[in-house]
Amino acid sequence: MLTGRKYLLDLTAEQTAFAERIGGACRAVWNTALEQRRTYRRRGAFIAYHDQAGQLVEAKGEPGLEWLAGVPGHCLQQTLIDLDQACARHGTFKVRWKSKTRTRPSFRFPEGGKIAVERLNRRWARAKLPKLGWVRFRWTRPLGGAVKNATVSREGRRWYISFLVDDGAQTPARHAKPDAGIGVDRGVVKIVTTSEGRFHHKVFATGREVEHAAKLQQDLARATKGSNRRKRAARRMGAVSAKIRRRRADFAAKTAHVLTRDHNLIVFEALKTKNMTSSVAPKPDPDRPGAFLPNGAAAKSGLNRAILDKGWHRIELAVRSKARYTGSCVIAVNPANTSITCHECKNVDTRSRKSQAVFVCTSCGHRDHADVNAAKNILTAGRAELAQARPAARAGARKPRNRVGRKANRQATAAQDLATTSPGPAGIPRP
Repeated sequence: MLTGRKYLLDLTAEQTAFAERIGGACRAVWNTALEQRRTYRRRGAFIAYHDQAGQLVEAKGEPGLEWLAGVPGHCLQQTLIDLDQACARHGTFKVRWKSKTRTRPSFRFPEGGKIAVERLNRRWARAKLPKLGWVRFRWTRPLGGAVKNATVSREGRRWYISFLVDDGAQTPARHAKPDAGIGVDRGVVKIVTTSEGRFHHKVFATGREVEHAAKLQQDLARATKGSNRRKRAARRMGAVSAKIRRRRADFAAKTAHVLTRDHNLIVFEALKTKNMTSSVAPKPDPDRPGAFLPNGAAAKSGLNRAILDKGWHRIELAVRSKARYTGSCVIAVNPANTSITCHECKNVDTRSRKSQAVFVCTSCGHRDHADVNAAKNILTAGRAELAQARPAARAGARKPRNRVGRKANRQATAAQDLATTSPGPAGIPRP
């Protein structure tokens, strides 16, 4: 099974400068290739990876582009591969540019056979990378498998190396607790609420850290662009954001461990965070041209920051990754009406949710924590999806024409396979 291992690098001054050059060359190749793809698409034509890779080889011999030959060619080719996959997944015009100031430099060495790793002592090890030479890194955990590739990236002033290794593990055919299922409701007040009535929550930034970040943001806004003062403020702001990001990742990993260890079935809501955190459209005043009516943008902006600060998507990704080692089945269901439906009598009424935490059914009088009630409804929807027959086994079943239908079929197929082996089912904005 493929998994990642991340370590802190200890680069020399020469290696740091060369790593910056490699990152800059990969960024330039990404942006140039993306612009070429968009130009072709505007003309109704198409250019693929192999054509661009051939043109990249020719460009290394052009006058003024000798700097391309000075960096590892495999890193540049891997950049074109990543761009090709991003365009195929999101569309050519939805792929973003890589900015020199906003994008962290990152490049990958795709051939694991050319990467040598040696243990130096209890705390340090070193890896040999093409053209970069031997680089030291902090040995905090064993690799645990054969190296497939290595990615070097910078976060703030620190450089890290991430190895993709094959640890040889296999997904268990049967979970240790095959009858345990759980529904997960993600919220703002409590990050994770389960159908068992448990709450998983953590404050990623204290009140003092929020005030400090606001002061740094103010210094950054007041400083002149390109000045040393602005650079210092940006570095300090980046350090604060990196600390919050590490806390968020740690919380996601620990929560994923608990959920996958104790449950065979884990059901999430299929939330579209991007749509939920979109800005509010302005409301023009019909009586005063050029003026606008109040539209609640300030309150919506605060809600957006709170949602992004909780890291909902990161939690689901961590659970899906950890489920490979426990054999848990992770599915996502339609979130419609889960928070206003009574788990006991299935009555749907917006008036049943008295507040953020109180749910009292207007039909049967059932009382429960609102998030726990929603988590129970999510689990019920997930078990109902598991109980559906495999679409391919239906007589005369037709293949869905849209991607949403195909995704539902894949989830149902995975659920059917699981059933054959189991007896049954705000603070600081995110950087």
